[in-house]
Amino acid sequence: MLPKQYRLKKRSAFKATYKVKHSSHKGGVTLFAGIEKKEYTKTKVGFVVSKKVHKRAVKRNRLRRLMRESYRLLLKENNLGNSQKYLSLVFLGTENALGKNFNEIYSSIKSLVGNI
Repeated sequence: MLPKQYRLKKRSAFKATYKVKHSSHKGGVTLFAGIEKKEYTKTKVGFVVSKKVHKRAVKRNRLRRLMRESYRLLLKENNLGNSQKYLSLVFLGTENALGKNFNEIYSSIKSLVGNI
């Protein structure tokens, strides 16, 4: 599980990240990046899968878990690229990512984080 100091929790923080409109998409996962940091703080990360993506909470939660675990492994490997210069990141899962396995989600998130 992702440690608490890295989690994005408040609705206002999610809205502020969406408002910046700096995003990229790959393999059914969209990455929204917030504003750039001015001083050293940890980058907060949120994971969202809308109810419109799938009716079943089990499917939505599985996709959310896969995305969270992928980011956690990248954080553990210290392989986050330029994503650490942003205050917040939000990963949004779409319908295209529902049927994918862990390796496909991991590669999508790795490329998104490396190219932002």
